[in-house]
Amino acid sequence: MRSDFDDLTPELFLPVLETALECDLKGFASAFHSYINRVYEVRTAGDGECLVVKFYRPGRWSADAILDEHDYLWECADSDVPVVPPYVLADGSTLGWLGEIPFSVFPKKRGRDVSFESPDELKQAGTLVARLHAVGSRRTAEYRMVLDPFSLIDSVTGRLSSGVFPHEFLFRRFTEICNESAEISAGAFPAGDSFLRLHGDLHRANILSRPEEGLILIDFDDMLTGPPVQDLWMLLPDSPSQCPEETRAILDGYSLFRDFDESSFAVVECLRAMRMLYFLSWCAMQRNDLRFSETFPDWGTEPFWRAEFADLTRQIPKMKEEIRFWSRPRWL
Repeated sequence: MRSDFDDLTPELFLPVLETALECDLKGFASAFHSYINRVYEVRTAGDGECLVVKFYRPGRWSADAILDEHDYLWECADSDVPVVPPYVLADGSTLGWLGEIPFSVFPKKRGRDVSFESPDELKQAGTLVARLHAVGSRRTAEYRMVLDPFSLIDSVTGRLSSGVFPHEFLFRRFTEICNESAEISAGAFPAGDSFLRLHGDLHRANILSRPEEGLILIDFDDMLTGPPVQDLWMLLPDSPSQCPEETRAILDGYSLFRDFDESSFAVVECLRAMRMLYFLSWCAMQRNDLRFSETFPDWGTEPFWRAEFADLTRQIPKMKEEIRFWSRPRWL
């Protein structure tokens, strides 16, 4: 069976899901707001259990890379780290196929957002991340991206080839900014022997609070291998040098389960720049989707790229300043 990723409909995928799950489903599917993948809520016919099915965009991740994520989630669940692992399907795998489109099915977990404004909330988050990393350090993710400056830049420029830019000189300027960012980052980046499996995209919306259960981690789609600081910095309201109390609170929680090299905070602004670049390449993958082009009609135009260049250029001195700050002797 061949299926078009842009034309998924309940009529097409519900029978496949019923076979994969060995249960009847209601003729209902509610689409979530998602660009990179196609995500739907479905319900079982018997007890009306809510399930979330994720259809992965073909070409983004290999099957082995998706299974790296699933293995990590199940390892965490088996170690009592609060995550949402996928169901094991009828064929014994967590990964199913609709033609050439891979998919997985998860239980739907509701929860409320957490502000992470109080020291206690940040300490709890730090503890949770440390427990996640304790599991992440046990094995490697062979098929996942490794977060180091030059590897990421190579990935970004590979996706954002000159054909994405309306003029060749804009691509050259973009490449110059990428290379400068990578060179600045590489000089301060943590050593590779500190890398481990990470959530990868651990911003505040990816930690929910469930009544009587506490915090839970969701959305491991961008799981990668890299320095532990990657899973901490997005929980902070600013650069670590500008919010020492919040940084201290996260570290107080983290240190209950793992040691942390505080000097790695030097690369937080470098990681922010890398995230900005990665987001551009993420957008490039889906720029021809109707949903995307309707939401971002000016993406890829010359004014768009000039605005992006201005943001990236302003980021460079911030990177240098944070590196200088953490190179001086200090104690949080």
